Amino acid sequence: MDRFVYTALSAMNAAMDRQRVTANNLANASTPGFRQEVFAVKAATLRDGSPEARSMARGNVRGADMAQGRVNPTGQPLDIAVNGEALIAFQAPGGGEFYSRRGDLRIAPTGLLENGENLPVIGEGGPITVPAGFSISLADDGSVLARDPGAPNEAAQVLDRIKLVSPQGSALAKGIDSFLKVPGGGVLPPDPTATVTSGALEQSNVQTAQTLIDMIEAQRAFEQRAKVIQTASEIDEAGSRLMSMS
Repeated sequence: MDRFVYTALSAMNAAMDRQRVTANNLANASTPGFRQEVFAVKAATLRDGSPEARSMARGNVRGADMAQGRVNPTGQPLDIAVNGEALIAFQAPGGGEFYSRRGDLRIAPTGLLENGENLPVIGEGGPITVPAGFSISLADDGSVLARDPGAPNEAAQVLDRIKLVSPQGSALAKGIDSFLKVPGGGVLPPDPTATVTSGALEQSNVQTAQTLIDMIEAQRAFEQRAKVIQTASEIDEAGSRLMSMS
């Protein structure tokens, strides 16, 4: 059987991976702050700097589309939408930092300030903890303000400032957990000029209509590669019959 079957098989695998990525984007079309994944296919084998005629295909997630999503007011005091290109720093489950634009914040029973995915928000002194019973608000610069209900005439105290970081000039990778991180376990530098809008949430930047079109195209690409393999099998069988006749 001709070797182009293996080329078609690798292209089928790439088409399947594209379907998985597209399905993940579509599933997160309503996830606040989600950045859709960018998928690309390239030749896995080169000769003299150019793809071989029957080179294998390899598809991978190349990064995330960092275009800003639509910002909708929610009226919730702990919801924030990050202005500009800054990211919110969260503590990763295994240590280190994750970065996201998801700003649906809340106070956990433990007192930690976390987002809708239960990730603790990092401040200037580590994960931010809120005193029990205090009224919490967020300033435009990301400062977490706490007011004691028992002392309504006292000014609000600044507990910490949400760590807002700048992605400019730094490499970012998007893992299978959909979070942005610095390859090798590094961290992004704080952005002291970053601001937020409280009482609002940035929506996902996934374009649902285009994503559905991408899903259809990926399915058709898979079917085309399957037909190539079927054709190769028919050619192989025809060649065997000719050889037996001779």
